[in-house]
Amino acid sequence: MRSPIVVVYQSIANLSFQKLLRLFLLLVSHPLFSLMGFWATIKAFGLAQQKFPSSASGNGIGNAFRHALWTALIMAYCSKISSPQKAKIFCLKMTNLHEELFPNDFLEKQMDVHNNQIGISLFFEMLPGIHRQFFETSFIVEKLMIKIQSAVLVTKANEFMEQELVYIAEDNHSDMA
Repeated sequence: MRSPIVVVYQSIANLSFQKLLRLFLLLVSHPLFSLMGFWATIKAFGLAQQKFPSSASGNGIGNAFRHALWTALIMAYCSKISSPQKAKIFCLKMTNLHEELFPNDFLEKQMDVHNNQIGISLFFEMLPGIHRQFFETSFIVEKLMIKIQSAVLVTKANEFMEQELVYIAEDNHSDMA
């Protein structure tokens, strides 16, 4: 299993100059949020690899978990230093830029965007019960581990379930054990 930091570094190192410039512009326009977003990226990738070692990097259940966790963590971390509304704006900028910088097939992109939205929705669903300063990663992981039990395998974009995590590739279901 590769270190999340190594994976992120290798991904960034492979970007073209124009893509690096777009990433740089996001980072300098929101430096504190960018640090929080980077930490959320590392944390989500590492946790997804731990919980779903065979599908965290593909298009399976682990990928659905990783994307939802990633956005929920961006929201939680950024909300510690600003409002949830501002955190959401940054989260969408960051995750949309990710989809542009690292393009996928249409269905894969739709799956990622959908699962990103599930993570944002989960954060806002949990927000009334937990003061944003006290959000812990474990709270989000616990909720997502329950939510992942009802994840839906889809083959077309119109099959996406509104409040369910979705995945598109048959993966090793031993991850679910």
